[in-house]
Amino acid sequence: MRIIKTKVYKIEEHPNKDLCFNFIKNNWHDLNQFSIDELVDSIKALKHEIGGDVDYSISQSPCRGEYIVFKNYDKDILKNLDAESCCLTGCFWDSVLIEGLREGNTKKVLDTLHDETEYVYSNEGLEELCKSNMYEFEECGQII
Repeated sequence: MRIIKTKVYKIEEHPNKDLCFNFIKNNWHDLNQFSIDELVDSIKALKHEIGGDVDYSISQSPCRGEYIVFKNYDKDILKNLDAESCCLTGCFWDSVLIEGLREGNTKKVLDTLHDETEYVYSNEGLEELCKSNMYEFEECGQII
Protein backbone atom coordinates (compact mmCIF):
# COMPACT_ATOMS: atom_id res chain seq x y z
CA MET A 1 0.00 0.00 0.00
CA ARG A 2 1.16 3.51 -0.64
CA ILE A 3 -0.10 6.90 0.45
CA ILE A 4 0.12 9.88 -1.85
CA LYS A 5 -0.04 13.31 -0.31
CA THR A 6 -1.13 16.21 -2.45
CA LYS A 7 -1.90 19.84 -1.85
CA VAL A 8 -5.53 20.78 -2.32
CA TYR A 9 -6.67 24.31 -3.15
CA LYS A 10 -9.92 26.21 -3.30
CA ILE A 11 -10.10 28.29 -6.46
CA GLU A 12 -9.34 31.53 -4.61
CA GLU A 13 -6.18 29.97 -3.11
CA HIS A 14 -4.84 28.28 -6.22
CA PRO A 15 -1.45 29.61 -7.38
CA ASN A 16 -2.48 29.35 -11.06
CA LYS A 17 -6.24 29.62 -11.55
CA ASP A 18 -5.82 29.35 -15.33
CA LEU A 19 -4.84 25.70 -14.92
CA CYS A 20 -8.14 25.07 -13.15
CA PHE A 21 -10.17 27.03 -15.70
CA ASN A 22 -8.50 25.18 -18.58
CA PHE A 23 -9.22 21.84 -16.94
CA ILE A 24 -12.91 22.71 -16.65
CA LYS A 25 -13.14 24.13 -20.19
CA ASN A 26 -11.48 21.02 -21.64
CA ASN A 27 -13.51 18.49 -19.67
CA TRP A 28 -16.96 19.91 -18.95
CA HIS A 29 -18.87 20.67 -22.12
CA ASP A 30 -22.40 21.35 -20.91
CA LEU A 31 -22.00 23.93 -18.16
CA ASN A 32 -24.86 26.04 -19.49
CA GLN A 33 -27.24 23.18 -20.28
CA PHE A 34 -29.51 24.39 -17.48
CA SER A 35 -30.17 27.57 -19.52
CA ILE A 36 -31.16 25.48 -22.54
CA ASP A 37 -33.51 23.43 -20.37
CA GLU A 38 -35.08 26.53 -18.79
CA LEU A 39 -35.50 28.25 -22.17
CA VAL A 40 -37.19 25.15 -23.63
CA ASP A 41 -39.54 25.10 -20.61
CA SER A 42 -40.33 28.79 -21.20
CA ILE A 43 -40.99 28.18 -24.91
CA LYS A 44 -43.40 25.35 -24.10
CA ALA A 45 -45.14 27.36 -21.38
CA LEU A 46 -45.54 30.40 -23.65
CA LYS A 47 -46.99 28.21 -26.40
CA HIS A 48 -49.47 26.85 -23.87
CA GLU A 49 -50.37 30.43 -22.87
CA ILE A 50 -50.73 32.01 -26.33
CA GLY A 51 -51.62 28.96 -28.43
CA GLY A 52 -50.51 28.40 -31.98
CA ASP A 53 -47.55 26.41 -33.17
CA VAL A 54 -43.92 26.60 -32.15
CA ASP A 55 -40.76 25.14 -33.59
CA TYR A 56 -37.23 25.67 -32.36
CA SER A 57 -33.65 24.54 -32.60
CA ILE A 58 -31.32 26.04 -30.00
CA SER A 59 -27.77 25.58 -28.80
CA GLN A 60 -25.51 26.94 -26.07
CA SER A 61 -23.23 28.46 -28.68
CA PRO A 62 -24.10 30.12 -31.99
CA CYS A 63 -24.99 27.45 -34.50
CA ARG A 64 -26.10 27.74 -38.08
CA GLY A 65 -29.73 26.76 -38.33
CA GLU A 66 -30.82 27.95 -34.90
CA TYR A 67 -34.30 29.43 -34.61
CA ILE A 68 -37.37 29.95 -32.47
CA VAL A 69 -40.59 30.34 -34.48
CA PHE A 70 -44.09 30.91 -33.15
CA LYS A 71 -46.98 30.83 -35.68
CA ASN A 72 -50.75 31.32 -35.48
CA TYR A 73 -50.66 32.42 -31.85
CA ASP A 74 -52.98 34.87 -30.08
CA LYS A 75 -51.24 38.24 -30.39
CA ASP A 76 -53.67 39.88 -27.94
CA ILE A 77 -52.79 37.44 -25.18
CA LEU A 78 -49.09 38.00 -25.88
CA LYS A 79 -49.60 41.77 -25.81
CA ASN A 80 -51.34 41.57 -22.41
CA LEU A 81 -48.70 39.41 -20.73
CA ASP A 82 -46.60 41.36 -18.25
CA ALA A 83 -43.09 40.47 -19.36
CA GLU A 84 -41.51 41.78 -16.16
CA SER A 85 -43.61 39.83 -13.69
CA CYS A 86 -44.82 37.00 -15.89
CA CYS A 87 -44.41 33.61 -14.30
CA LEU A 88 -44.83 31.11 -17.07
CA THR A 89 -42.15 28.95 -15.43
CA GLY A 90 -40.72 31.42 -12.92
CA CYS A 91 -37.35 31.66 -14.63
CA PHE A 92 -35.36 34.43 -16.29
CA TRP A 93 -36.15 33.18 -19.81
CA ASP A 94 -39.90 33.91 -19.53
CA SER A 95 -39.49 37.68 -19.85
CA VAL A 96 -36.67 37.43 -22.41
CA LEU A 97 -38.82 35.21 -24.61
CA ILE A 98 -41.96 37.35 -24.30
CA GLU A 99 -40.05 40.53 -25.13
CA GLY A 100 -38.25 38.89 -28.04
CA LEU A 101 -41.49 37.57 -29.54
CA ARG A 102 -43.27 40.90 -29.05
CA GLU A 103 -40.46 42.65 -30.90
CA GLY A 104 -40.51 40.02 -33.63
CA ASN A 105 -36.91 39.30 -32.78
CA THR A 106 -36.43 35.80 -31.36
CA LYS A 107 -32.79 36.06 -32.49
CA LYS A 108 -32.44 38.41 -29.51
CA VAL A 109 -33.41 35.47 -27.27
CA LEU A 110 -30.75 33.28 -28.88
CA ASP A 111 -28.17 36.07 -28.57
CA THR A 112 -28.97 36.34 -24.85
CA LEU A 113 -28.50 32.57 -24.50
CA HIS A 114 -25.14 32.73 -26.27
CA ASP A 115 -24.02 35.68 -24.12
CA GLU A 116 -24.99 33.71 -21.01
CA THR A 117 -22.96 30.72 -22.22
CA GLU A 118 -19.97 32.94 -22.95
CA TYR A 119 -20.12 34.27 -19.38
CA VAL A 120 -20.50 30.81 -17.85
CA TYR A 121 -17.30 29.69 -19.63
CA SER A 122 -15.39 32.91 -18.87
CA ASN A 123 -12.80 32.92 -16.09
CA GLU A 124 -15.10 35.11 -14.00
CA GLY A 125 -18.04 32.74 -14.52
CA LEU A 126 -15.92 29.67 -13.82
CA GLU A 127 -14.53 31.21 -10.64
CA GLU A 128 -18.07 31.96 -9.48
CA LEU A 129 -19.05 28.34 -10.25
CA CYS A 130 -16.07 26.96 -8.35
CA LYS A 131 -16.67 29.14 -5.30
CA SER A 132 -20.39 28.45 -5.11
CA ASN A 133 -19.84 24.68 -5.39
CA MET A 134 -16.74 24.69 -3.16
CA TYR A 135 -14.70 22.77 -5.74
CA GLU A 136 -11.16 21.84 -4.81
CA PHE A 137 -8.21 21.47 -7.13
CA GLU A 138 -4.83 19.84 -7.23
CA GLU A 139 -1.82 22.02 -8.02
CA CYS A 140 -1.94 20.84 -11.65
CA GLY A 141 -5.46 22.31 -11.94
CA GLN A 142 -7.38 19.05 -11.92
CA ILE A 143 -10.53 19.05 -9.85
CA ILE A 144 -10.77 16.65 -6.97
